[in-house]
Amino acid sequence: MSDIATMTDANLAFVQRAPIAPMRPPLTEAGAIGWLRKNLFSSLFNVVLTLLCALLVVWIVPPMVKFLIVDAVWDGATRIDCLPSPQRPEVGACWAFVIERLGFFTYGFYPFEERWRVDLFFALLAVGIVWLAWLNAPARGLAAINFFVVVPILSYILLLGWPAIGLPRVETTQWGGVLVTIVVAWVGIVVSLPLGILLALGRRSRLPAVRLFSVIFIEFVRGVPLITVLFMASVMLPLFVPDTWSPDKLLRALVGVALFASAYMAEVVRAGLQAMPKGQYEAAMAVGLSYWQMMRLIILPQALKITIPNIVNSYVALFKDTTLVFIVGIFDFLRAIEAARIDPQWATPVTSTTGYAFAAIFYFICCYAMSRYARYVEARLAAGDRR
Repeated sequence: MSDIATMTDANLAFVQRAPIAPMRPPLTEAGAIGWLRKNLFSSLFNVVLTLLCALLVVWIVPPMVKFLIVDAVWDGATRIDCLPSPQRPEVGACWAFVIERLGFFTYGFYPFEERWRVDLFFALLAVGIVWLAWLNAPARGLAAINFFVVVPILSYILLLGWPAIGLPRVETTQWGGVLVTIVVAWVGIVVSLPLGILLALGRRSRLPAVRLFSVIFIEFVRGVPLITVLFMASVMLPLFVPDTWSPDKLLRALVGVALFASAYMAEVVRAGLQAMPKGQYEAAMAVGLSYWQMMRLIILPQALKITIPNIVNSYVALFKDTTLVFIVGIFDFLRAIEAARIDPQWATPVTSTTGYAFAAIFYFICCYAMSRYARYVEARLAAGDRR
């Protein structure tokens, strides 16, 4: 027995008693090299496509950086500073023009001494958006009430004025620039979702009159371009009502944009409702919930979660479509740039390009922020489902 025990101890001396540390993966399968190989050079087609994209980037990005940053003019008071000279034969973007006209781009013709009201409106809107978008915000249950009720009322009083409390009235014809763009987009976004939900529910209703009205409204509005809706609201509506009943030009545009966006939003919401399993409806009715309780507590939360990418896509398209209001005489951000670029004081070969580049950067930042937030919410909801 002692010999057997001695032989066993001798054999165990060659047995690994602790697990071997994991080996590092090959360089071609991990790290930057692994990522490049997996995503950009995994096949011949991907290699060709990657090289073509790289050539496109090399062709576009350096000249753009050179024009917008390297050769750009940042200081100046007149067009002379943005013209080529012997000391500067190549002149890039005239950002001095944008800096000098930034107030006009932001406020339009809003009275200078009253611009603090616009700044306060922007601050209220920013706080409302952050509070509503922050999923872990304190008292978040009040965020929706603040954004959909409190902020609109305060904004209306601030921007339009209320002489009874010492705020002189400022007509909407004096509004312009980013202010009008934000107001049009905000009203369209806030109104389109609840109205779109009602239209989607109406289209699926069992009541023939409600269903027929919803179908006619959705198909009619979706069957014409936005500019047609704006023309009908801004040009044709005053022909059918007395002048005393004719609404403000900006209000007509707001109504047209909101109705147009709500028709598309209705189809987005309807897609989410149709994606819901029939068992969800049956289970809700089995526990005794009424129709509106079933929709509010069971169906709509799941349907809206499914359609978050489509909802945000509609919001992004709506934000960009606000530029069309300048065609019916609304002085929005793009119209302000159009008016400023033809000013003889800043007439240079690069003024128009700089103005349009500034507009493109503004719209890109706003739309990209919305899309990134939507991806964050979608990923968070997906993680919650996995848990």
